Amino acid sequence: MARPARQTTIPSRDGVSASCVALPSTGAHSPWPRMADFLAERLPAVTRQEWIQRMARGEVLDEQGHPVPPDATYAGGQRLYYWRHLPDEPRVPFEARIVYQDQHLLVADKPHFLPVIPTGRFVRETLLVRLKQATGIESLSPVHRIDRETAGLVLFSTRAQDRGAYQAMFRERQVDKLYEAIAPSTGAWAGSRTHRSRIVEDPQAFYRMIETEGEPNSHTRIDRTEQFHDWARYRLEPVTGKRHQLRVHMNALSLPICGDQFYPVVRRGPGEPEDYADPLRLLARAIAFTDPVTGERREFESGLSLDWPDT
Repeated sequence: MARPARQTTIPSRDGVSASCVALPSTGAHSPWPRMADFLAERLPAVTRQEWIQRMARGEVLDEQGHPVPPDATYAGGQRLYYWRHLPDEPRVPFEARIVYQDQHLLVADKPHFLPVIPTGRFVRETLLVRLKQATGIESLSPVHRIDRETAGLVLFSTRAQDRGAYQAMFRERQVDKLYEAIAPSTGAWAGSRTHRSRIVEDPQAFYRMIETEGEPNSHTRIDRTEQFHDWARYRLEPVTGKRHQLRVHMNALSLPICGDQFYPVVRRGPGEPEDYADPLRLLARAIAFTDPVTGERREFESGLSLDWPDT
């Protein structure tokens, strides 16, 4: 399986980092006469002819950064590097904003619908690639994630040597995170509550999470702060950081977040066209922590806002 390159001097191209694929050692009898044969079999999303064309353009490199020619004989025990690109990648028509930047840290305000990192049908239309293009920082790397459908603050380390310290800060729950959501109002519940549950991947749909029996692994504090007709604004403080945690917890309280395509039922599959007029009303509003590199107290707030749905 192809994976992002690590500890390599292979540069990014147009903000896209090189991916690498390992070539297994086969001895004297390789099942692949040429490198292009191996690539076409192991990475079949690109045809053999397309691999040959990429190699002719110098878009496949060896570990020394040298172009691998189209007629190169297979040689196992090494790695090849290439850059993912999608010929029909849809443009996400919203822009990110840099909230803060210094020599260690970059904080960005991500719009709805834009993924944080390249994945699946998104390569260039991602926050990471756009920021690399805008800043020229090759070593830029996110230290946490928010869902593609969610808007708001995302932190990036600007230097590889700082990345582990920032990631540990999230892993060890040393970050105060505040989210905002719009969901149905309910006259039976006001004030605040805490929701804990065990969240696991839905065995019937990999892109969804579900609650199940067992020791809780997720924890969210929830407050209702404002009401507008049949809708209310909620303040969400996740103590843990499970995938889709806030969406799953709100849905479990019969308060599915407005615009959610997966909860309580799947309204749009992962590859189906977007409805940009109906975003998920979930915003990573604010974040605060003590910087593990500088020791300074950091507090950031998103400049984005959530609109009430049409009533």
